[in-house]
Amino acid sequence: MKFFWLMFGLVAAPIVSGWAAESSATARVFDVRQFGANGNGKTLDTAGIQKALDECGDAGGGIVRFPAGKYLSKPIFLHSRTTIQLKAGAVLQATDERADFINPEETNSFMAFVNGKNLHDVAITGPGAIDGAGTRWWGPAEKARRKTPGYVLPRPSMIVLANCKSVRVQDATLRNSPLTHLALTACEDVVVSNVTVQTPAGAANTDAIDPINCKDVLITRCRINAGDDDISIKSEQPVPGRAFASEDITVTDCVFLHGHGMSIGGATVGGVRNVTVRKCTFKDTENGIRIKSLRGRGGTVENIRFSDITMKNVNPAITFTCYYMTNSAGDPVQRFPPKHDPAQPVNATTPIFRNICVSNLTATCQKSAGIIIGLPESPISNVVLENISIKAATTGLSIRNAKGIQFKNVSVINREGPPFILENAQVEGLKAGGY
Repeated sequence: MKFFWLMFGLVAAPIVSGWAAESSATARVFDVRQFGANGNGKTLDTAGIQKALDECGDAGGGIVRFPAGKYLSKPIFLHSRTTIQLKAGAVLQATDERADFINPEETNSFMAFVNGKNLHDVAITGPGAIDGAGTRWWGPAEKARRKTPGYVLPRPSMIVLANCKSVRVQDATLRNSPLTHLALTACEDVVVSNVTVQTPAGAANTDAIDPINCKDVLITRCRINAGDDDISIKSEQPVPGRAFASEDITVTDCVFLHGHGMSIGGATVGGVRNVTVRKCTFKDTENGIRIKSLRGRGGTVENIRFSDITMKNVNPAITFTCYYMTNSAGDPVQRFPPKHDPAQPVNATTPIFRNICVSNLTATCQKSAGIIIGLPESPISNVVLENISIKAATTGLSIRNAKGIQFKNVSVINREGPPFILENAQVEGLKAGGY
């Protein structure tokens, strides 16, 4: 991974020539108030903000600064070599009017609040905040989801960066998005550092950080309260010239609070490989670590490592499933994998999970310890569980349609039934009595 932008105190590495090597002291500053933004939270500041962004882009790059204040705005559009700098007390506030976000180019779709496409050297820095004004959107979305499990009511995301290179999001608070807070699509060389995400637990589909078809991503020291996946790594389609659409992604030193945990999938069509999640804590999350896909939306997920993980009151700790049913553990109506499912032909969208290691994990679970469930035609393979201690209030760890599963110092203590429930599963290292 390439780390640029020493001007923001990130990771040091050889610096390429150009704007990315500038220091904050020499970068040109475009203060949004000087371009007509008021920051009073009542007057629309869209025109002034966009003018500052455009002037910055035309000048070859710089810092678009937001002093303390609340800047009410419709969607805005970034340029390359641009840093949005939210000073202490600054809030970039989205309107909540549906008409402000309707995409004129696509039927029944919406623009994001902050948009960037085909850019390079883009940053959003704090300590200020971006607020997506999601309250008005969440009620109808939850009603639609409960009526049709898995349905996502169309609405705006907060930040969408597509096909961008050298992206930095640091020290800012992202809150109350109508949909996903930070969606990164087909981006490379991304660092998300020391970001706080705040959204109520009942806000449907409000993922915090979603790298989709991305390469070379670091997410570190983030604190996440989300209404859906805290982090969700996806690969929605193959990427020309790459064997795996999503690869070389690291998540480290993050705190997951309410939300649906650390996820890979549900869409894995383009493939996911080389993901590391380490030194993270989970508390009261609806899932802990999760790899999820299903027939028709699957691809190969391989070389995944989870290590040094602490979980308290999660539900459950581990979910690796090729029967993703688009519902979560807290939903009032649950959909479960069929008990008797004949093998089907393997094709390009069959989920394949392999070469997964989970080590040094301690968890307490509200209900079950978790599941590792592959397909009869595509068993989950080569999974190592090492130094695992899980205490579950109800059932143990279910393993089905799996092979090459290795236990090394694994303990599951539960109240109902055996600690390990095996069906069509090849497990090594399971001691007599299941401990």
